[in-house]
Amino acid sequence: MADEDLATRAPESDAAEQSAIPGDSKVDQGSASLGEHCTTDRPTPSGAKPTGELTKFDDIEVYITKPADYPHSPSKLLLLLTGGTGVHSTNNQLQADKWATEGFLVVMPDQFAGDPAPTTNTSTSTTSPTLIEQVKLGFATVAKSFTIDMWLARHTPETVLPRLHKVLSAIREEFADAVANGGGVYAAGYCFGARYVLLLGSNLDEETARGDRAPESTAEEGMAKHGAAIKVGAIAHGTLISAQDFAKVEVPVGIVAVENDSLFPDDVREKGVKALRKRSVEVVEEVYKDVPHGFAVLGDYGESSIVEKQGQAFAQMVGWLKGH
Repeated sequence: MADEDLATRAPESDAAEQSAIPGDSKVDQGSASLGEHCTTDRPTPSGAKPTGELTKFDDIEVYITKPADYPHSPSKLLLLLTGGTGVHSTNNQLQADKWATEGFLVVMPDQFAGDPAPTTNTSTSTTSPTLIEQVKLGFATVAKSFTIDMWLARHTPETVLPRLHKVLSAIREEFADAVANGGGVYAAGYCFGARYVLLLGSNLDEETARGDRAPESTAEEGMAKHGAAIKVGAIAHGTLISAQDFAKVEVPVGIVAVENDSLFPDDVREKGVKALRKRSVEVVEEVYKDVPHGFAVLGDYGESSIVEKQGQAFAQMVGWLKGH
């Protein structure tokens, strides 16, 4: 892969690379993809139903859920950024509701403008595939990888950041009491959304914040700075994150990570954490073993150990945000 610091690889990309012509320059650069856990929900917990509501701010759809005693008791405003399944995912809505039970007024925006990620499921069969079926599955996997990459090309910082800033502007006015009570906006992001927590917590130039410039590009000298848009952030098993995404972060960051995660590799995370500490930016990380990428997102798992660590990860993120 040309940029070894970019955490975008997934098994689907490997299949595409193996099917291509050796030495092809496009293949050598790698393919930006998401894994199944970023685009497909786990089974919804039995009997669980969302309690929030879908509405719009500045023509952008958002899911809003509030503590039971709000506004009679003060709350803090949390911007919750999802993986590729988006705001209409029942599991994401339940995740937002869970944050609300911790005293946060939660706003979960549609980062994708009504265009959530396509599923990466390729087979539901429980039997071993025949050789022909394996070949068909390989072609289907490559096709789905291409579909995901096309989706990612539509949802970059240049398109996502302006949506988020529009929502932030609207909710700072609508829920000014919660913003004031917390001393700013809190943010939590899972999978795709994790990178945008880092970017919102960065001192970006105005052009990048508006979506006119990619974060990795070099701004002109003297360009006005936008400043961090959030007070503190927590992220879980991020995707599409490079070490460079940590370079301008200036708010405290809590990290939930998966050991040996191909979508958020250890070396990328370690370089990012080292860069934050070098600049005296507060950061804490917890690396979870024997869990899949995406484990912290609400959903049923058959293995009790994963369910237990899911609860631990949520408690870690809640404790980190409440501590700031």
